[in-house]
Amino acid sequence: MTDHEDADGDDGGDGETGDHASTNADLRLDDLTLPQRVFVAAVQNPSRGIFLVILLAFAFSFFIALWMAFPRIGAFVTGIALVVGLAVTAVVALLR
Repeated sequence: MTDHEDADGDDGGDGETGDHASTNADLRLDDLTLPQRVFVAAVQNPSRGIFLVILLAFAFSFFIALWMAFPRIGAFVTGIALVVGLAVTAVVALLR
């Protein structure tokens, strides 16, 4: 029992017991999903998030330029990326 709780387990009338309040405090980064981790990182350092968005846009523009200049190579690279992505998805699904 904490100092701010009554003898019956009430912590001051807000409707939450001490046990529920302590489980919220025990939340760790390991408990978050990947999108939640990305959101937390973006909130903690917004300039890094903006830099990553600009970097991804720059890489995507090079990918489009590859498709326009060398369509066969672009299709080949896209095919390889799809196969690797499907393989990674299958492995992750099997490990869960």
